[in-house]
Formats: sequence, C-alpha cells, structure tokens
Amino acid sequence: MARFFSSGLRVRFHPAARFSFHPDSVASRMRSTPEFTIPQDMSDKPLRAASRTSRRSSTEGESQFRLLRERRFAPFFWTQFLGAMNDNVFKVGFTSLVTFQAARFSGVDPKTAAFLISAIFIVPFVLFSATSGQIADKYDKAVLARLVKSFEIVVMLIGGAGFVLHSAPLLYACTFLMGVHSTVFGPVKYAYLPQHLDSHELVGGNGLVEMGTFVAILIGTIIGGAAAGASDHGAMLLAAACLAFAVIGRVASAFVPKSEAPQRDLRINWNPVSETWRNLKLAKQDRTVFLSLLGISWLWFVGATFLTSFFNFAKDVLSANPDVVTVLLATFSIGIGTGSLLCERLSKRRVEIGLVPLGSIGISVFAIDLFFASHGIAPAGHLLGVPEFLRVWTHWRILADLFLLAMFGGFYSVPLYALIQARSQPTHRARIIAANNILNSFFMIVSALMALALTSIGVGIPGLFLTTALLNVVVAVYIYSLVPEFLLRFIAWMLVHTFYRIRLVDAGRIPAHGPAVLVCNHVSFVDAVVIMAESPRPIRFVMDHRIFRTPVLGRLFRRVKAIPIAPAHEDAHMLERAYEECAKALDEGDLVCIFPEGKLTRDGEMNPFRRGISEILKRHAAPVVPMALRGLWGSVFSRHEDAQWPRPIHRGAMTRLTLAVGEPIAPEDATPAHLQEVVSALRGARR
Repeated sequence: MARFFSSGLRVRFHPAARFSFHPDSVASRMRSTPEFTIPQDMSDKPLRAASRTSRRSSTEGESQFRLLRERRFAPFFWTQFLGAMNDNVFKVGFTSLVTFQAARFSGVDPKTAAFLISAIFIVPFVLFSATSGQIADKYDKAVLARLVKSFEIVVMLIGGAGFVLHSAPLLYACTFLMGVHSTVFGPVKYAYLPQHLDSHELVGGNGLVEMGTFVAILIGTIIGGAAAGASDHGAMLLAAACLAFAVIGRVASAFVPKSEAPQRDLRINWNPVSETWRNLKLAKQDRTVFLSLLGISWLWFVGATFLTSFFNFAKDVLSANPDVVTVLLATFSIGIGTGSLLCERLSKRRVEIGLVPLGSIGISVFAIDLFFASHGIAPAGHLLGVPEFLRVWTHWRILADLFLLAMFGGFYSVPLYALIQARSQPTHRARIIAANNILNSFFMIVSALMALALTSIGVGIPGLFLTTALLNVVVAVYIYSLVPEFLLRFIAWMLVHTFYRIRLVDAGRIPAHGPAVLVCNHVSFVDAVVIMAESPRPIRFVMDHRIFRTPVLGRLFRRVKAIPIAPAHEDAHMLERAYEECAKALDEGDLVCIFPEGKLTRDGEMNPFRRGISEILKRHAAPVVPMALRGLWGSVFSRHEDAQWPRPIHRGAMTRLTLAVGEPIAPEDATPAHLQEVVSALRGARR
C-alpha cells in the first residue's frame, strides 16, 4: 500500500491518483468550472445574483428544511408535491380497483393491469419529453407550472368520469394524459432548482424534493387505496379526491416566483423523433452528465419493477389485502425519503458521488434478501389484514428489506440529480432533464415489458425481485468499470469515514472553481485519500511511475488520468513531462495537489520542502493553497515504529484528525521556504 501513495524517493511530488472526470467534448474543455463544482448560474441575473453571497453566509449552517419557509422554494415544492400525490391517488386507486374488483371492469386482466397502467403512463415521456425540454428552456417556468396545473384539473375531470362509470377506456386515457402532465412538468421541476438555489443548497433542495415526492407517493397511496377499498362509494371518493388535489395544486402554483427563461430565442422543433435524438446527442456531449443520466434511468428501472409489483406481491405471495399494499408502499416511500434527506448530512452539502456506489450496493443486497424472505411463504387461506400481517416475523423482515432498499436508493439518486443540474449548461439545462426523462421512460417501459414477459412464463414476484437485484449487480460492475471515479471516491469516502473522525478548519478556502495548487505536509500513506475525501472538488494528484506498471492498478489509474512521475536520475524526461502535465491541468481549471517534502516523514517532523512547486508555478502561475494534516502520525498508515493494528480499544474506535486550510498565497510569494513556514504553522504542535 505504501507504493500507492508515496514512492519514498527523492521526488518533488506526492504519488496518488486523480479522481475526476474529463469529458472529451469541446464545450466541456472550454468551461472554467472544474468537475463536480456547482457553477454559479450566470444566466439567472434577475434572480438577485448580488444577494447570493450574503444569503449564503447567513444560511450555510442552517437545516435544509428552512427552504420550506422561503417563497423561492416552498410554493414550487408544494406544487410538485400535490402533483405527485395526485398521480398516485389516481394510479393506486385505478390499480386497486382492477386488481381486487376486476369484475366491474370488462376486458381487464388483473394480473397484468398494474404493469399496463405503468407502461401507458410512461409512453408520453417517450413521445413528448424532447418538446417539453425545449418549452421549459424557452418560457418562464412559473407560467408553465400554472398551465400544467390547469391542465391537470381537466384531466381529473375525465378520470373522475371513468371512476364513476367504471370505464376502463376512460381511465386508461386519463392515465396517458397524466403522463403528459408529468412529462411537461419534469423539465420545469429539475431546471427550476439550480435557478433559485445556491450551490451549497442544491443537494439539500434535491433531497427535499425527492423526500417530498415519495412522501406524496405515500400519502397518495394511502388515500387511493383507502378510497378504492370503500365498497359502496370508492369510485366516487376517488373522483372527488383527484379533482380536489388538482385544484389545490393549481392554487399553490400561483405563488411560484418568476423564473426567467434562459433561452427565449429558442426555435422549438416540434418533431419528437428528431428532437429526441438531438437531446440525447446534447446530453452525450458531457460524458459525466450522460453517464449520470443512465445511472438515474437504471434506478427508475429498478424502482418501477418493485412499485408496480406490490399489488400482486401482496395478493399472490403474502396473501394480503389492499391495506397491506399501502403498508408496503408506505415503507418504501419512507425509506427513500429518509435516504434522500440523509444525503445532505453524509455529503456535507456537496455533490458527493461516493454515495452512488454505496446506494447501488445496498439496493442489490436488500433486494436479494427480499427474495429469500418472501420465497416459499405458505398461503394463508384468506387475505390478511394489517394486524394479522404484522404478527408474522417474516413480514417484518420483508418490511425492513423494503425500507433499506429504498433508503439506499435515496443515497444513489440525489447525488446524481444534483450532479446533472450542476454540470448542465443553464441555456439547455431543461433539455438535458428532458433527455433524462426520455431515458427514464425507456428504462421503465423495458422494466414493464420484462415483468410482463417473466410473469407470462411463470416467474413469480420473488423471482422478479431476484432477477432485478442480479441485473443491478451486473449494471453496477459495468458502470464502475467505465467510470472508476465513482468507485474510487466511494472507497476513499468509506475509508476516511470508517477509521477517522475528521475536523475541517477553513475548508471553504479551497477554491470553488478555477485552478490552484494545493500543498500539504506528508504524514502517512493515506494523506491523499483523506484530502480527496474531504475536498468538494476532484483533485489531481501525482503518482509514483512504478504504480503504472501493475496490470490492474496501472490501468485503473491511467483511466482516471493520474500523472506519473520519476526522479530525475531515473527518468528526467518523465519528470519534465510531469511538470508539463501539472501545468496543463491548471490551464484546464483543475486543482493539483503536491506534497513538497517528496517523501513520508519518519519521525513526525516535516522534511524540507523541495522545489517542485516552483517548477510548476513557472509554467502556470496559479494561486497556492497551503494545507496541513494533524493526527495521522502514529496511525498504522504512518511510518511510526509503534503503530498498531487493530487500533487499541482504550484509544477509541476512530482516530481524530484535522485538515486545516490556509489562505491562498500568490504564486510570486509561494517559495518553498515560505510555504513550509505556513504549513508548519497550520499544523501546529500536533503531528
């Protein structure tokens, strides 16, 4: 492991890896905002740009829930909340009626109705997402929100007639129109957030939206299921509830603040086929964004498979009545809401992609356990109610699996949504979201077709869950082999937060955008991992050239564009090339981190700083940010002769350490001697 992070040679750089995306498009190379940095939206000048700094200073320490008290967020939140709730009141009510009261609906197969309803709802996303994205980029999003909510009232009048008349064709038509409603509102929803929220609020705002969406699903599920279960007046209750929520949502939308169109002169292409293709090409220009879109779409594949299976799962596997379906959906919704809210705390209000692999691992683990928990349950002979259902221990295991599966789904989705919003250009952000909806709908349709195919050949719902879990493993392995940055960031995040309790001092001094050179004392083999895990941006480290000779690690680190280096007496050409590569990274707006000591400390004291920093600054005069690590000396990863593993119990389970960041230093003042003096002062007496 020593060779991963330090060569021990007399070299001017610290060998480690770069964990960053480098899209190949011309547009991405022209940008000045580095990877994973949330850019200030310069196109949104009407949104009080001058007040952002003061607002940030007064709110950074507050909970994300304060957004629910502010007009820039609250009316929008309740508008989308009521829309999501109404979607589910209608769909759950419709699905429940055709599953448990199939005799009232002629020509409907109760075993496949849930999957058919899901597929019909998704079709508009395929047909109209591209057009919706253009509309959201061209017009005020507040105006569009009000138009969409007015349309919802008309749609629910049609749906109400379908419920009252027990007309499957009318209800299927309403399902399609509700899909149109959601298709138009989707780009508005996700393009609205970065236009009204500061960079440090984006993860919390997305977490609230995801939480709100699934709480709305929960409430809609409860209302829809309860209304459908009312034997005498269920259809009438569903009709009244859907219309009432549509009207209330329209009232909430009236308070959404003005949201200027980023591209008013956009000419709308009404051809859905050509525009869909154009949107997908637009998304592919930024490799990071496109792969994030694919990741989110895969989550919708998994989620759609589970959500649309709950009715048949309850009836055919658990021998339970519709009230138990509500319990299953409630558990799932609370789980994903919990995971979404925890993202802000776990990510420290930044876009932390290390949570994405954690989420995918949890999804597969608990989906597989759900198969074993539900496989082979003996029929009860009658449909169980909620009290009877909860008396069985196995059923509690099923609920725990659903909750944890959904919670890890929240860890997976929120960072990806925030990353897409942050990295997309403001002028076509809504069209990127539209591309996301297109991919989501495609994956959800494939999910429905897979479920229909497996069900038709006799595969039960537990088998469907297991198939989805195993597919998730295959997809995760494939994606992380394509984009090792996700997995490496996850490993760093897990390592640091498992073994260390880190205190950050003035971490905000690491530049939010633009080039800079970070310099730090060199205490242990995991210095780079600690810094990487706590940085809000990817950092480009320099690595011992011998690492690149190993078959697996060499390929991995080449994929993340680590910079190999060798001492002058071994390969002077490689040393010069490393200097040039550092300068090129700074030219592209990246952070570069070096350890000027050139080797690990053997006694806890700092070694003399070498002149590598001066060579880099000659080629690119970037600001230098001094940093100091305290508390790693004596750990098993240091060269301390008494380092022990495992850690002695009396010293506690986690090591306390500090990462202190100093004020940026102008390049002309960044001499090795001055930098060593500053870093030494930042470190203090503690090693």
